Amino acid sequence: QVQLMESGGGSVQPGGSLTLSCIALRQRFNIYDMAWYRQAPGKERERVAFINNIGTTVYLDSVKGRFTISRDNNRNTAYLQMNNLQPDDTAVYTCHQPRATMYESDYWGQGTQVTVSS
Repeated sequence: QVQLMESGGGSVQPGGSLTLSCIALRQRFNIYDMAWYRQAPGKERERVAFINNIGTTVYLDSVKGRFTISRDNNRNTAYLQMNNLQPDDTAVYTCHQPRATMYESDYWGQGTQVTVSS
């Protein structure tokens, strides 16, 4: 059963921008942290950005100042605004909603491809 629906990936030239969206279907979205991960071919998955339920954010060093994670609790949606994209940002980006209690599951999106090339 799909719990996270992502959109917004695509192909851009270096220096371009994209915004990823992740709609969460689990109720009480406002209590959950949200995160974006990425995995490039042949590389380990890495956490790009994190936002907790009160809006505190954490970023991967290589995207600081270029990427912004945000959330709209009224729309049950998390966003990743990506500016000044570079070829090294090319990866499959996946939305993650960690569990809030031990009785729940973590949820992962299906992933969306972001390709940066000239």
